[in-house]
Amino acid sequence: MTESAASISPNETVRFISDRSNGRDNNFNLIRILAASGVLVSHAYPISLGRAATQPLENLLHGLTLGTVCVWIFFAISGFFITRSFNRKQSVTSFLIARVLRLFPALAVVLGVTIFVAGFVLTNVAPSLYWAETGEYFVRNMLLFDLRYTLPGVFESNPGGAGINGSLWSLSYEVTCYVGVFICGLLGLLRNRKVFAGAVLLFMCIYAATMVLDLNTRIEQLAKLGLTFLTGMVFYIWRDKIPLSWVVLAGVTAATVVAWFTPLFMPVFAVSLSYAVFFAGYAKIPLLLNYNRLGDYSYGVYIYAFPIQQLVAQSGVTTPVINMAISLPFTFICAILSWHLVEAPAMKLRHRIKAPKRAKAKQIAK
Repeated sequence: MTESAASISPNETVRFISDRSNGRDNNFNLIRILAASGVLVSHAYPISLGRAATQPLENLLHGLTLGTVCVWIFFAISGFFITRSFNRKQSVTSFLIARVLRLFPALAVVLGVTIFVAGFVLTNVAPSLYWAETGEYFVRNMLLFDLRYTLPGVFESNPGGAGINGSLWSLSYEVTCYVGVFICGLLGLLRNRKVFAGAVLLFMCIYAATMVLDLNTRIEQLAKLGLTFLTGMVFYIWRDKIPLSWVVLAGVTAATVVAWFTPLFMPVFAVSLSYAVFFAGYAKIPLLLNYNRLGDYSYGVYIYAFPIQQLVAQSGVTTPVINMAISLPFTFICAILSWHLVEAPAMKLRHRIKAPKRAKAKQIAK
């Protein structure tokens, strides 16, 4: 059976991730947009009702919210594809350029748009006071590791607080994971399974320490997000050994149910969720594959949803479902524009940046 004809079904001969992972014929764009939309749904509750509001899945999953689960999905997918990206790039420079162009142009635009909209429409303080703070807001949020969430006079009376874009918190952790891939690649760990297995074991020891010790909050959060990212990396490194099987899916689901009654629920659930994501991501369902013709709007949805939801809340909407209904179409419009006008053009710059090097190489060869 060829890859194009492959499909996941209960009666299928067991196949592996490597049998599906070479091409672009997958459902990950669709999964990412659903995850980004899930974050919007999750945020609608604290934005509308206040920070103490109970979010979807929170009681069922021992405190994990729908938003957290969706972010874990993002990190699992990123772990796989960022590792693949490093192995396929011609140089470490091209890898770094690709990562910068994927994240920062769209981030700069959303920060700029929110600054100007808030400055001319939303703030209730004097213009001189507002604009004096915007430079620091922009720079700190572009640098990601010392985020500033508020601007003077903006959203200060909203139920969920004055944060303009609370979704940005995860980007610094994502960049940290990218750096982890970069270091592993430079050290040759991504091409040596035995050595990489040692690195995985070391991470698991650190993760175990975060479960029993009271460590720095950022370290604990990085460990939780890093587990799903690392799982994605493991799926790539051992892609020819990990089957896409209904039996395995049933097994990890059963393990999660059993672990619900133990302190190991969160790590077991994180790994099981990651497997389910890749099982669904490589399922060959022709109708779903049609989504790939549109584009990858997930990043745009993720970074535009929160300020739009805050704007809806400021208008007086205090019902989560209504907030979702109003915010979702406007968020999709912004995400579509972001993809076609900012993100996709920015990623095309990768080829222009590398072109002079190739031209120079050809000239030297002559």
